[in-house]
Amino acid sequence: DTEVIAHLLEERVREGEDLLMALRSITPRLEGSQAIAAISTAEPDTVVATRVGNAGGVVVGRSDLALYVSSDLAALLPHTRSVAFLHDGDFVRITPREAAVVRGDGSSSPRPFQEIEADPAAALKGTYSTFMLKEIHEQPEALTDTIQSLVSLDPLEFRMPDLGAAAEGLPSIRRVVLIGMGSSLNAAMIGRQYFERLAGIPAEADNASEFRHRAPVLGPDTLVVSISQSGETVDVLEAMNVAKEAGALQITICNTEGGQTTRVAEGTVYTRAGLERGVASTKCYVAAVAALNVLALHVGQLQGHLAAEDLRPHIAALVRLPGLVGKVLAERVGVEEAVLELSTATDAFFLGRGLAFPVAMEGALKLKEISYIHAEGYAAGEMKHGPIALIESNFATVAIAPKHALRTKMISNIEQVQARGGRVIAVITEGDSEITELADQVLPIPDVGPWLEPIVANVPLQLLAYDVATARGFDVDQPRNLAKTVTVE
Repeated sequence: DTEVIAHLLEERVREGEDLLMALRSITPRLEGSQAIAAISTAEPDTVVATRVGNAGGVVVGRSDLALYVSSDLAALLPHTRSVAFLHDGDFVRITPREAAVVRGDGSSSPRPFQEIEADPAAALKGTYSTFMLKEIHEQPEALTDTIQSLVSLDPLEFRMPDLGAAAEGLPSIRRVVLIGMGSSLNAAMIGRQYFERLAGIPAEADNASEFRHRAPVLGPDTLVVSISQSGETVDVLEAMNVAKEAGALQITICNTEGGQTTRVAEGTVYTRAGLERGVASTKCYVAAVAALNVLALHVGQLQGHLAAEDLRPHIAALVRLPGLVGKVLAERVGVEEAVLELSTATDAFFLGRGLAFPVAMEGALKLKEISYIHAEGYAAGEMKHGPIALIESNFATVAIAPKHALRTKMISNIEQVQARGGRVIAVITEGDSEITELADQVLPIPDVGPWLEPIVANVPLQLLAYDVATARGFDVDQPRNLAKTVTVE
């Protein structure tokens, strides 16, 4: 299909059109979404580009030395932090002197350049062997920066200036729908329980690719929270357009300034995780979960569900969170033994209940993404309804069983797996001697309380997936068949 575009451009240029005019002429003939950049020997000092639909971002960069265009902001950060984002239907002509943006009819449509807050060192591995390992170890900093940007304990206040027009609608919402894909969907599943249990509002989590096609019933008292680290995920954007047409209030959780989701939603909650280069999300995922926790607390306060005295212990736990994540990363208790247990398995189940169910989903996703071991996450109560038939000696089970995640019921699940010859690795709260005796291997985590337990419990699963994948000799930064930002359906 890309070659067809080149031939169409060639035809128009041969008929006497300049390259920008040729690109404007052919785009109405193209179906679907596109992000296109083109050059021509007839105009050697010119690059033209366009964005049509939700095909991913087209970013123009500017420095003292050059002008740039890219479909990925990360590619520009080593060269400049001054960028402008094309909107749907924009065209840009870039020469050594300027970047001029026009619409399809040729009318001028300047897009302002903005300074992106990014550390150029984030684009480098530094002392780490891979970007993924670096980003796993950057999680305490990502959490600190995200939490401190959104809320403070003393004085007790929320700081969300980017909520914009969405802020005034939050006191009157009666329902929350959270949408995402992949790791963002797993974060949404945790966010659902935050809104229900902390803010007292009915909530649901939806796969964005399904949500957009099922004619969801929405209205002005519905808050739709989209989650996309890039702000360019095509299914999320299409789902947001459905929500917009239905008149729902929208907030997006995003890690990228200027991402497309931030231009569709009425308000944004930015995570401050910094650039994430590894395809498998780590620090952006935990930052999104933390941001959802803060947003749910804020909405709970606005609706009178949480008083100041209720909020204080929650915020205090958020303040402690980065240090506890750092502790798990530094100590790595049980990781090496669990890697030996898991690396010889042909398949794996990840089981959890309550807030640990999405943790199981995320743990399974990480393992399959980078180690290529077949892994599935299940609600542990579902085991006896079919999946338990697969359990045998070469089938590993990772049980997410810390003290606040329906631990007693998880013990029953562990016993059921072992009774059928399965091996069990359990994520537990430090000091849990009963499950330590029961499971084959354990991954202990500190007690952070029920609400932030999903973040801390996720960390040893990241380390487990990473070490298994590297032991098997795979490239963890660029897993096969995967892309960092999914901009095609």
